[in-house]
Amino acid sequence: MANHIGVRFNKDLGRPLSTTASELTKTNADGKPVVPLTQEQKYLFDKDGWLLIPGVLTDSEIEEMRDFCYQLKNAPETVSPSYLMSTYGGPLEALIDHPVVVAFANEFLASPYLTSESCYGFRMETSFLMLRSTSDDPPRKFGPHNGNGMFRMPGDCHQYQCLPGQAYSGLTRVVWELNPVGKEDGGTLFVTGSHKSAFTAPAVVRKREWEFWDTYSCPAGSVIFFTEAITHSGQPWQNPDTDRVSVFNGYNSVDKRWKLSLPPQALIEKMPPKRQTLFRDAYVSGNVTGKSFSMSL
Repeated sequence: MANHIGVRFNKDLGRPLSTTASELTKTNADGKPVVPLTQEQKYLFDKDGWLLIPGVLTDSEIEEMRDFCYQLKNAPETVSPSYLMSTYGGPLEALIDHPVVVAFANEFLASPYLTSESCYGFRMETSFLMLRSTSDDPPRKFGPHNGNGMFRMPGDCHQYQCLPGQAYSGLTRVVWELNPVGKEDGGTLFVTGSHKSAFTAPAVVRKREWEFWDTYSCPAGSVIFFTEAITHSGQPWQNPDTDRVSVFNGYNSVDKRWKLSLPPQALIEKMPPKRQTLFRDAYVSGNVTGKSFSMSL
């Protein structure tokens, strides 16, 4: 049965502009195939504002990435060459456009007329390490923020928009958990569904004990996607037997930019050309490689 496709109007006399994952890039920069999200995954992300996909990475990938995170935290001066000294570099570079990330972005973020097999239809915003333990001083604070993304002003990246058959997540966070996370350990918190909320959050949202705060448990190597339009928060880490080792990557549409974070230029120049397109300037007209720019699909 054919999928229902939502339709938007483009800038020229209201001609339909449709977006389907099949029109977007089918491999990542390493040539690995992008497997589209399932109907269940799309439904759950749209309904909840966040999505957990467990056990994405292999054991060898997890070990190498986790060791690199500890090196960045405890001995950054030993990272060589120095331009690898960030969560954009080393073995973590593979997370930037992991096939699962490209699949998600193709569905909820990418622009088809700014996409080709040599160019992603979305861009990368930020990357940082979250390495937490019970000995943190000071501990991570509980600090609820964001929400109500359906009603943000134009130009605010913290948006969520949808119509039958399609949804747009705007500024999107991708969290890679490189150690197991238990439900009570201290993973990221969400008020499920608040990305679509039409009402101001009640005062009780500022209490961690509120029953509508949700979180997750997952094995090492899992990935969590969430829209920055959802109300969410960090919290102190509670498990004395293991640390939280997580990489937070952020993505945005080609025409928007929330922060100025970039990898070192030397690192970008070493990346495959397709991966480099994630760090192009934020604008629309002509901002695509591998084909002529056109909005008439």
